[in-house]
Amino acid sequence: FSAEQEAQALRKAMKGLGTDEDAIIETLTKLNVSQRQQVLITYKSTIGRDLIDDLKSELSGNFERVIIGLMTPTTMYDVHELRRALKGAGTDEGCLIEILASRTNAEIRHINENYKLQYGSTLEDDIVSDTSSMFRRVLVSLATGNRDEGTFVDEALAQQDAQCLYEAGEKKWGTDEVQFMSILCTRNRCHLLRVFDVYRVIANKDITDSIKSEMSGDLEDALLAIVKCLRNKPAYFAERLYKSMKGLGTDDSTLIRVMVSRSEIDMLYIRREFLAMYSKSLHSFIKGDCSGDYRKVLLRLCGG
Repeated sequence: FSAEQEAQALRKAMKGLGTDEDAIIETLTKLNVSQRQQVLITYKSTIGRDLIDDLKSELSGNFERVIIGLMTPTTMYDVHELRRALKGAGTDEGCLIEILASRTNAEIRHINENYKLQYGSTLEDDIVSDTSSMFRRVLVSLATGNRDEGTFVDEALAQQDAQCLYEAGEKKWGTDEVQFMSILCTRNRCHLLRVFDVYRVIANKDITDSIKSEMSGDLEDALLAIVKCLRNKPAYFAERLYKSMKGLGTDDSTLIRVMVSRSEIDMLYIRREFLAMYSKSLHSFIKGDCSGDYRKVLLRLCGG
């Protein structure tokens, strides 16, 4: 890998009349996120121009959004997406849920630090001012990045938690959402997987079915996302991708965010889950749903 070579290749793709989009896709998708950051710095030092500015002036639409996303460091990409979800026109609840339910404690702590540096307000303050009621409390809890990340399963506590969830939902009239929140947002993954098994025995139904019947709206979506991410994160993202493309119109924001943010983490596993869940490959789905350079770059990120 030579940062200088790649910087020159990008400059060449954008210089003069017309833009060589294929060369841009080719160059950027073969690099990883840290290599792209090196190219960014080298471009400025050897060419004396800002690569992001050049890309923005040459590209447009969803294709531009993917490319700029690829050029953004992982944490900052999440920070920008959260900010857009909170401060854009209307609130993008799906984006808030997706990022906060799926990132690790360390990732969330980095997001918090960078968010404050970038925007001068804390992520928590912006969540509080932009969301309400129980949904707000779940997001605030997730945004602290304070889930137990151990692997210890306390069998007695697992029985107790499962019983607690049952009594907070299925067993009573009305739902005690705070119980759901405090258990689902703080316990470690191994422990919760055990809780879900015990819950199935006690309630005679899966925890996800109980959440669907007891909750509604954004709160339901948030708690379901937490459970799905704990059970199988790639499957959760496969479902996000499927829903972003199925039916009329495409939810480009979600499609772009998942493809960009997961491309170097678990895309292979997401593809495998997608195929298992929908009997169609992610590749063929993207191919049928998008077009032009936008489609080309997404297919490169998808691989296969």
